[in-house]
Amino acid sequence: MIKKPNFIIAGFPKCGTTSLFAYLETHPEIFIPQRKEMNFFSYPIIKNLTGGEGDKVIVGTQVSTWEQYMSYYRSVKNEKAIGDASPSYINFPDCFSYIKEKLDNPKIIILLRDPIKRSYSNYLHLYRVGREKLDFNSALLEEENRIEKKYSPMWYYKRHSTYYDKVIEAQKAFRDVLLLTQEEMNKNPGGILKQVFEFLEVDSSFVPPNLDVMYNKGGVYKKNRITNLFLKQSKTKHFLSQNVSLIKKLKPLKDKILSSFEVAPPPLDKQSEDFLIKHFKEDVKKLHKLGVNTSNWNQNYFIE
Repeated sequence: MIKKPNFIIAGFPKCGTTSLFAYLETHPEIFIPQRKEMNFFSYPIIKNLTGGEGDKVIVGTQVSTWEQYMSYYRSVKNEKAIGDASPSYINFPDCFSYIKEKLDNPKIIILLRDPIKRSYSNYLHLYRVGREKLDFNSALLEEENRIEKKYSPMWYYKRHSTYYDKVIEAQKAFRDVLLLTQEEMNKNPGGILKQVFEFLEVDSSFVPPNLDVMYNKGGVYKKNRITNLFLKQSKTKHFLSQNVSLIKKLKPLKDKILSSFEVAPPPLDKQSEDFLIKHFKEDVKKLHKLGVNTSNWNQNYFIE
């Protein structure tokens, strides 16, 4: 009988979930499929959100059936902790009941990040792959219109950087919820990983051999035929991306080539920053009262 996941990295996107995933998969007592972001439990929602450029291509690659989902766990052996890293889940609390129906009561890990930085990182990702054509401030103003047009969640720069209500919903739905921040993990990866291992009830003395590596750092590249070849999304690329072993083999070459075209990302403009400070202020204050470590976030959230 195939064992089911008993923990989930449930969110938030662009908050260090790729790094956490990469560290956890090195632990001998943890099994996590090489494929990240299967998004099975949020699929019934996101399958209908395809209004933006490139959305249909990505939705078409998501795990859509229980049989397909469980096939990723066939090689589980005696590992104590079995995981699913799909950071879309936290943004759709409606899928929590589906998770509980199928997995009972898995442990939930939630990573947060200064919401302004998460918003801008999300924007830069879509800008980098050629889907986002607007400047950041214009994109923020266009967000509600995009939501009405059923763009995919990847375009929700503000909405998916508002954490408090979703965290509360997760705490109500699940017994064991661990809240961390990307800033804490960047500053003290060893200490945070020890905390995660204790939460998952695996050997907490284990030190991941890749702990000095920060994954999915993002970046912006000069636009030319070579960078377009690597970054522009297509059905063929997304089909190939499901071959995880192939992608892992090709990634060092891809990173080496792209690094020669890397340029500094455009700085966050003051108008957008001021707008977002005001937008996120109350949410951040509530998170702080909840016990989230906001000491490394923009302190202007707390200025009246």
